[in-house]
Amino acid sequence: MERWPWPSGGAWLLVAARALLQLLRADLRLGRPLLAALALLAALDWLCQRLLPPPAALAVLAAAGWIALSRLARPLRLPVATRAVLITARLAFEGLPSLSWWAPNCTKPNLQPPAQLYSLPQQRGCDSGFGKETAKKLDAMGFTVLATVLELNSPGALELRACCSPRLRLLQMDLTKPADIRRALEFTRAHTTSTGLWGLVNNAGFNDIVADVELSPVSTFRTCMEVNFFGALELTKGLLPLLRHSKGRIVTVGSPAGDMPYPCLAAYGTSKAAMALLMDSFSCELLPWGIKVSVIQPGCFKTESVRNVSQWEQRKQLLLANLPQELLQAYGEDYVEHSHGQFLHSLSLALPDLSPVVDAITDALLAARPRRRYYPGRGLGLMYFIHYYLPEGLRRRFLQNFFINPCLPRALRPGQDTPQALKPNPNPSPVAAR
Repeated sequence: MERWPWPSGGAWLLVAARALLQLLRADLRLGRPLLAALALLAALDWLCQRLLPPPAALAVLAAAGWIALSRLARPLRLPVATRAVLITARLAFEGLPSLSWWAPNCTKPNLQPPAQLYSLPQQRGCDSGFGKETAKKLDAMGFTVLATVLELNSPGALELRACCSPRLRLLQMDLTKPADIRRALEFTRAHTTSTGLWGLVNNAGFNDIVADVELSPVSTFRTCMEVNFFGALELTKGLLPLLRHSKGRIVTVGSPAGDMPYPCLAAYGTSKAAMALLMDSFSCELLPWGIKVSVIQPGCFKTESVRNVSQWEQRKQLLLANLPQELLQAYGEDYVEHSHGQFLHSLSLALPDLSPVVDAITDALLAARPRRRYYPGRGLGLMYFIHYYLPEGLRRRFLQNFFINPCLPRALRPGQDTPQALKPNPNPSPVAAR
């Protein structure tokens, strides 16, 4: 049987015609994803010519090319028109009153008392990080943007006023204050009477400690839940009547720490896990109303909280100053220092370009069929593959090598004296013995 000179030539012509059509309609970008898809198609073509008869090779390559171009095509976007969006944010730039319950145990003489550390820079809203960049982009696209900030005269708020259109409205709000949330609901209703509220962007992300669960005060868990979960829950519930009327969108910025047990981020991760599960519940319950819910799970990006290394250093010093003596003897100061150093090293690898997260938020607001999960950032696909499909030991080792690999606590090191609180009682009571 005579071999065809180029059995897959028809498939390549079909792929080239569709790619050219998508490029002319601006549905496809010339970039690395397209080049990678073409390289994979070439490799598939080489395999098909050696393993399959010409008609089958032609069909397989044509189907693969069609699917690849469909996946690379830009999603269908809804028109912006006069849509209004509320963006809320609160980042981890707050003082550390959550550690004050350990103050009586302070043993470091050269550290400031906790009362003086309450003057640390306060939390930020849309005047920094993802919130500010998202507000800028949505305003440039023609949205009516309602953005919350902690201070109306902060540098970021002044920058938004200077570079955005008169459609932008700023509102002072703290998610931990119910009065501020009620005022935000009234503000949103008053400014969306003519346009309606199309979208809510929950960008709350508070964390003020990096330590093991035993070293973290319970009040830190409560604070993270109050901001990252309860504050966002109260605001979202209050805006549901407006969103049901417009059949709009709810977009929430989560964290991979809510899906995986990142070392030393238990307080932050548990609050983000609760928020992600809440959004999944909203997604199912609000589907009959036409509301679509998306969660953004970004990697590590250089937001304000990542850049400000001195804040994390002060938090570490305050943690060490207020640790109970028993825990300090069991773990050792070098244990906390080691974990803190690895945490700062991981922050130094953060991506400076915030546009992947902003693009994901924009797509969740305007795509005709938005995804339920977005994963902007490098290496997240590999991380989630390891987390879901590899054994537990490999998952734990990967997270430790990727993020924080704690050293051995002092009490468990060879040659170290066991603290009195950890030694077994030589004369237990009969009840304890049983």
